[in-house]
Amino acid sequence: MADAHAPGTHVPADLRDRLVALGGDPAARPLLVALDFDGTLAPLQDDPAASRILPAGVEVLAALAARDGVELALVSGRAMADLHALAQVPAGTYLVGSHGAERARVTQFGLDRDVVELTHAQADLLASLGARAAAVARGRDGVWVETKPTAVVVHTRLAEPDDAAPAEAEALALGTELGVGTLHGKDVVELTVLAADKGTALQALRHELGAPVVLYAGDDVTDEHAFAALDEQDVTLKVGPGQTVARYRVADPEAGVAALALLHDALG
Repeated sequence: MADAHAPGTHVPADLRDRLVALGGDPAARPLLVALDFDGTLAPLQDDPAASRILPAGVEVLAALAARDGVELALVSGRAMADLHALAQVPAGTYLVGSHGAERARVTQFGLDRDVVELTHAQADLLASLGARAAAVARGRDGVWVETKPTAVVVHTRLAEPDDAAPAEAEALALGTELGVGTLHGKDVVELTVLAADKGTALQALRHELGAPVVLYAGDDVTDEHAFAALDEQDVTLKVGPGQTVARYRVADPEAGVAALALLHDALG
């Protein structure tokens, strides 16, 4: 289990107290522990394919999933197939991909997926978005385009500022022009033909499970939808710097994993 007192894993006192209280509260069951992936469990990488959950994170997620009265979910902007390939989570974990547009549950035999179906108009719009986004990236080093089942994403993490800034501005303008859903996160602009956000997806899962309390941790602008959707009794945890409506904050993924270890130990 992660050592909450090791260097680089500082858990603030107010968060520690809340997690201890939460772990000892039988009325908070089932407890939904929902977590972003990149920047929260996995340190951010220039190459998204290189992202991996911290080893201590793999351990604590398995331990939490084994607890009675705890439900585990990953809520990510990644496409479902990509998230599943990288997740390293135990069977029973809910996976919410594409900011809520895709959902599945991990089983011993693979994924039990909810099927995403687009109308003909949505499929045509997605194809048009792909072509227009490719034009945004063309000629700009380090700008690249990802196509998801319901969205197109312009990535700028590998680009120099002189290429990244105009690419993001043009992608945002494209979303406005075509009237599609637009999410502007860290070095990404996502244009989606199917309305979805992490907050709506998280509330739907909470109600389905009948969870009186949710712990949600995330690091990106898109996680603010989830923080804002939760209630006073819930635990909202911002990982890293930046403005947030979350009630608690830790410095980095290592500290976030340490907080999860504290919760696990508090469950008794």
